[in-house]
Amino acid sequence: MITAAHRIRSGDDFRRVFKAGVRVRSDHLMAHSLIVSDDSHAARVGFIVSKAVGNAVRRNRVKRRLREIMRVRLDSLDPGALFVIRALPQAAEAEFAVLESEVTMLMDKAQKKLESRGRRT
Repeated sequence: MITAAHRIRSGDDFRRVFKAGVRVRSDHLMAHSLIVSDDSHAARVGFIVSKAVGNAVRRNRVKRRLREIMRVRLDSLDPGALFVIRALPQAAEAEFAVLESEVTMLMDKAQKKLESRGRRT
């Protein structure tokens, strides 16, 4: 389980990541990432799984899988990092191992993109 200190819960934080952060995409997922340098909070993660993914059972299964994948990877995010994962409709059909490898790849791509742009707010 991801603790409250590691979750993005406010709409303002989600909007801030979307507006100022970087976006990376894979076959089943899209991720938005931002490192907030003036904030001393721990790395935080948020999830967006819309109705396009499927019914409530499918959406909740995708959310549970993504939460577990990120739970073991929270330590690899920088302090002050905000990381939002958006599940695309194809995510409902993806195996756990596929989602796991895509999340790892998205984290790496987002980190490189943030470093190359020097995006800090």
